[in-house]
Formats: sequence, C-alpha cells, structure tokens
Amino acid sequence: MPLIKTVQGKHPQIPEDCYVAENATIVGDVILGSQCSVWFNAVIRGDVHYIKIGNKVNIQDGAIIHATYQKSPTIIGNNVSIGHNAMVHGCTIQDNVLIGMGSIVMDDCVIESNSIIAAGAVVTKNTIVKSGSIYAGVPAKKVKDISKELISGEIDRIANNYVEYSSWFKEE
Repeated sequence: MPLIKTVQGKHPQIPEDCYVAENATIVGDVILGSQCSVWFNAVIRGDVHYIKIGNKVNIQDGAIIHATYQKSPTIIGNNVSIGHNAMVHGCTIQDNVLIGMGSIVMDDCVIESNSIIAAGAVVTKNTIVKSGSIYAGVPAKKVKDISKELISGEIDRIANNYVEYSSWFKEE
C-alpha cells in the first residue's frame, strides 16, 4: 500500500482511475486529476502548501514534488510527465510539458505549455520558460524552439504511454 497521509487535517484527493505505486508517498494538501500515475519511490508532499495536479500527469520513479512554506504552492497542468528523479518545487507547470529525468525546477518558476525541460537541467528560481521552448543545462537556458512533431512525438507520446503502463499494474 502506498503511504497516503493526512497532515494538519488535509488529506490527499486521489481519483479511483489513478495509479499509485505501493511505495509512493502522497501526504497533505494534494489534489490529483484523473488518469494520473505516481510511480515507485515518488514523493508528493503537500505539508507546507498545496499541490494541485491536473489530468493525465505521470510522476515517475523517485521524483519529488514539494512546495514552499506559506509562499509558493506547486501547480501542475494536464498532460505532464515528470521524469525519473526529477524535483519540482514551489512552481507552476502548465499543460503539455515534459520535465526530463533528474532535472530540477525551483521556486516561483513558470514552465509554460508545450515546453520541455531537458534531463539534468536546473531551472533556477523565478525563471519563466516561454511556451514552445526547450531548456537545458545548469543553469537551464533556452536551447531551441520546440517543433509540433516533438510535442506529439515526445510530450503526448510519453503521457499516453504512462496511462497505458499504469493499466498493467491496476490489472493485478
């Protein structure tokens, strides 16, 4: 059973069509949309501020979602993939975004729709990633504009694949 815990009277809201791995942790003021998946060793910690997650979001193995105490909630839109071991902290991620493996998105950042944060990138505090951009590096900088093919070929493909993958685990 995953660790689903109430903190200060706030209990995570998880629709029945979501998949949460047995060793994932979701605590406090967290709302998940439909068709989400939270994978092995992922942590969503809504203890210091709220975390709102849209529909068809996958939070892959080892990822951490947190917020900033009394200052910055974390808001994640629809059709978002948070890669393995990524950290998303006190920021806003709009729709149709891929957050690459091992990347970090810091406080008060806004990742606009149809964007990719490359694996290992560090998006520093207050950065605004404009819609249709690919950011990479430490600190992360825009490396190019995203193509329509990349949106459907990567962002949509990964989000849809994770809905399928989660169905494999729900059947058992």
